Amino acid sequence: MNDIKKEIPEKWTEIELLPEWDEEYYDVYTAKKFGKWVMLKTLKEQYKSDPRFRAMIEKEFDVRYNLAHPHIVMINDYEEVPGLGMCIITDDVYGDSLAKLLREKKVTQDHIDKICTQLVDALDYIRRNHIVHFPVRPETVIFTENIGNLKLIDVGFDQKEHLTPADAEEDILNFGKVLQASLAEVPDAPAYLKRIAAKCTEPNPKNRYRSIHELRLDLAHRSNNMIYIAIIAFLVVMIGILVWLTSIKL
Repeated sequence: MNDIKKEIPEKWTEIELLPEWDEEYYDVYTAKKFGKWVMLKTLKEQYKSDPRFRAMIEKEFDVRYNLAHPHIVMINDYEEVPGLGMCIITDDVYGDSLAKLLREKKVTQDHIDKICTQLVDALDYIRRNHIVHFPVRPETVIFTENIGNLKLIDVGFDQKEHLTPADAEEDILNFGKVLQASLAEVPDAPAYLKRIAAKCTEPNPKNRYRSIHELRLDLAHRSNNMIYIAIIAFLVVMIGILVWLTSIKL
């Protein structure tokens, strides 16, 4: 019987606070649950005894549990963890936040490309599911270790029947701030992205993009234009070769 007990792994091990990942109301930890790495999100000590904040974390779990998107951190469970109290348990997304990459001057064009595609995809998904969330900022954008996949944390805490135009304006403004901060670290970043970031952060909301969909179209339009230019250039070269070959035969 003692041998059998020894084979059962301890449920919670290697619990470690991640101060850089802390959110406004939550502490974030990395830990192993039965030997598998996960992330833990629990109320900061000053909020644990307040029923309003306990209701808030329970609501967040209910809202996010059914979300499924490759660029949003997935929630797995909500349970008591010794020494921490009730915790939201998510997939492990160990890596570097955009905030850290900005501080260490390590932002690359690859990061910007993923901000313009993967982050926009995540924001679009959140809006289509009417999720109310805290502002997107460099601290909530994570690039996973090794692969560098973008994951958005601190995703949402409530769900409404409809989101207002003001909600979209706020998302676009904050996306623009994230993009501008990243572009500032990459001197040779495409000029059209700087124009898009400037439009996202226009002081007058009426001059910004009206929706994430419109923002996505502008980002894609530039990409399509580059393809069209390449195709046209290729055709011009081919026509020139054909004309040259024809002139030789004559």
